Amino acid sequence: MSNVALPKRTGAERAAILLLTLGEQSAAEVLKHMDTDDVQRVGIAMSTIPTVSRNEVQSVLGVFKENVDSHSITGSDDYIRKVLTAALGGDRANTITDRIQLGGNTKGLASLKLMDARAVANLVRQEHPQIIAIVLAYLDADRAAEVLAILPDTLRSEVVMRIATLNGIQPAALNELDDIMANRFSGKNMVRTSVLGGPKVAANIINYLDGSQSNAMMEEIAAADEQLATSIQDMMFVFNDLLDVDDRGVQELLRGVPADKLLLALKGADDRIKEKIFKNMSQRAAEMLKDDLESRGPVRLSDVESAQKEIVTVARRLAEAGTISLGGTEEEYV
Repeated sequence: MSNVALPKRTGAERAAILLLTLGEQSAAEVLKHMDTDDVQRVGIAMSTIPTVSRNEVQSVLGVFKENVDSHSITGSDDYIRKVLTAALGGDRANTITDRIQLGGNTKGLASLKLMDARAVANLVRQEHPQIIAIVLAYLDADRAAEVLAILPDTLRSEVVMRIATLNGIQPAALNELDDIMANRFSGKNMVRTSVLGGPKVAANIINYLDGSQSNAMMEEIAAADEQLATSIQDMMFVFNDLLDVDDRGVQELLRGVPADKLLLALKGADDRIKEKIFKNMSQRAAEMLKDDLESRGPVRLSDVESAQKEIVTVARRLAEAGTISLGGTEEEYV
């Protein structure tokens, strides 16, 4: 091996070099076992790392040096998107790729992912609603929903409407946001255009709010812009949409739902949902659940809605992990 000094690399950069040598399928298998934050860190390194020499590859791989290709390797947006899609599914891969493209040069937004929801809310509550919308569109939907729930009632609907109507983030808007974050986190004012926001992002965030908050918000949005509200509603996944989940998906979902939550959720469900659930349980379990439903007295509507929201949250997380498909939009299994 050459005695030329090799550049110092972070752990994420060394991981990126390793993944770039494995090929898309093998790299995807590795990424499946990493959490979202680690995937994002490694993805940023993959997208920004310069050409890597063979000597450096050998240094990183160590005992695997015989298997290293003799050519230099470089990261590419196309490679990264294919690997992330194989590991995480299309929607989640697109979201993380957009963040990688943005986060590679922006420190302020990346810092927000390390803060809890209340800290983020306190940081942005005095900012212009457009700035808040960009911040929430950047965060994971569940974290964005936590932040949104903490913000003043008067802000929520306007912020969600701005998220839903974002049509890509222009450099001027990102520069404005990065300037604000830079003052607090010493971030660099270097940005790229990135595709964040839109009705689907808004719908994903609203899905994580509790029933009373989401219903009130959708009413306010509809009053201000009925067409926008319809676009958001069409992309939201609600409890009744379980009718569109295939039987295999329902069975997988039931494994992750506590029995008491399922009982409570079904108290307010229509007969079609109940039958869908019953037919995907064992006969004995279905009979026991039917008996419990008949014997259970009246329950508060808010408790039913809360239980249904929890089940929807489980369904969304399973879908994000690629375990189930919501609404039959994914390819069929063979």
